Amino acid sequence: MALSPALYRWGVAYFDAASAAPLHPVARQALSASLDEGWADPARLYREGRRARMLLDAAREAAAESVGCRPDELVFTSSGTRAVHSGIAGALAGRRRVGRHLIVSAVEHSSVLHSAEVFEAEGGVVTRTPVTRTGAVAVESYADALRSDTALACLQSANHEVGTEQPVAAVAELCREAGVPLLVDAAQSLGWAAVAGPWSLLAASAHKWGGPSGVGLLVVRKGVRFAPQGPLDERESGRAAGFENLPAIVAAAASLRAVRAQAAAEADRLRELTARIRARVPAVVPEVEVVGDAERRLPGIVTFSCLYVDGEALLHELDREGFSVSSGSSCTSSTLTPSHVLRAMGVLSEGNVRVSLPAGTAPDEVERFLDVLPGAVAAVREKLGAPLPGPADPREIPPAGDAPAVDALVVDALGRRCPIPVIELAKVIGEVPVGGTVRVLSDDEAARLDIPAWCEMRGQEYAGEEPADRGSAYVVRRLS
Repeated sequence: MALSPALYRWGVAYFDAASAAPLHPVARQALSASLDEGWADPARLYREGRRARMLLDAAREAAAESVGCRPDELVFTSSGTRAVHSGIAGALAGRRRVGRHLIVSAVEHSSVLHSAEVFEAEGGVVTRTPVTRTGAVAVESYADALRSDTALACLQSANHEVGTEQPVAAVAELCREAGVPLLVDAAQSLGWAAVAGPWSLLAASAHKWGGPSGVGLLVVRKGVRFAPQGPLDERESGRAAGFENLPAIVAAAASLRAVRAQAAAEADRLRELTARIRARVPAVVPEVEVVGDAERRLPGIVTFSCLYVDGEALLHELDREGFSVSSGSSCTSSTLTPSHVLRAMGVLSEGNVRVSLPAGTAPDEVERFLDVLPGAVAAVREKLGAPLPGPADPREIPPAGDAPAVDALVVDALGRRCPIPVIELAKVIGEVPVGGTVRVLSDDEAARLDIPAWCEMRGQEYAGEEPADRGSAYVVRRLS
């Protein structure tokens, strides 16, 4: 699969394909050609309109074939987010008489969770199913959540932050038996394969597989009760108002067919590269947690978090070295809260890096990344005054003896953001007698995740969270 030369111009490697994949060469060609042929209104009967209608119908048939649905079940929307919003709202409205209960997983894309929040604010009831530490839902959690008044269930095909694939087919079968439609957000996976199972609705976004931005897909299977919401018009079966962006739609359908034709071979190649990253990062960078399922995962995504590292600073260091990566760390967020995905998984959020390799990534670029990463992490840790990684010197550990299990220290990290509370904890833990505790005062939301994760990584006991005058007190007991 050819890679755009722009990706490696000036030595820059683009490793953020999960956010937006580079425009596929086939998409570029189709976009250029359809700008000349597909500019007219496909609803008109004159020659130019008929030509535009033929292009639109052909694009719909090609996209439907890739999805595995009927052409008249698929409509094009202005984005994947719009497809999700329209799909959830229409399905809930169509089944209002059944009930006002919605099921989502805790790690869904924000577009799904935002729709759930709106539904809840309007009086609906939402069940958010938990996930394991790998980011996967248990089929049993959906079985337990289904009720007689459940109107709709939602489940992503694969997670956009950690790459974990979800048991969609099994959940879809469960929902079918219960008579509940399942909406699948297939944005991250559709470029690799069709979604298996008897799902009822599906949403996806072209810029995730190398199509142009501004094109989404919404599929509603025949027989699903669906009532489009908002002002309607005659376009796209009344499910997506507005003039179709025909050149972008043609390019989206053409690129989806092209990437799927090469998906199997490219998936094998990228899996080898991401497996190399998963294995090598903990070997070359101390105090790292690699997250997500090691086996049931998308081919090109690998995510890890580094103790004592500010996520934004690390992204800048890697950018200076020529690597464009993403992060779910609270340190890179305008809201200063950790990623809802990492929070639901209960894993370390500080110093988080998501590497998502686009098709065509060269192995030597991955090797260069692995060469650069240790120095970038070390530089950030040094700037933050982080303790040297690794276990404490045994000579510095007081003997257990009859040391009372009482508070030895209180660390005041109020007003200081991740990763400072954990850094301050690490600096003083050696001063606490074995069996004693230290309380970390923090008003940083990320501390709720990162202090327990630090304890697990360093073999200490997280004793819980207590209320404080400001923020919370996180209690850690020294075990060794």
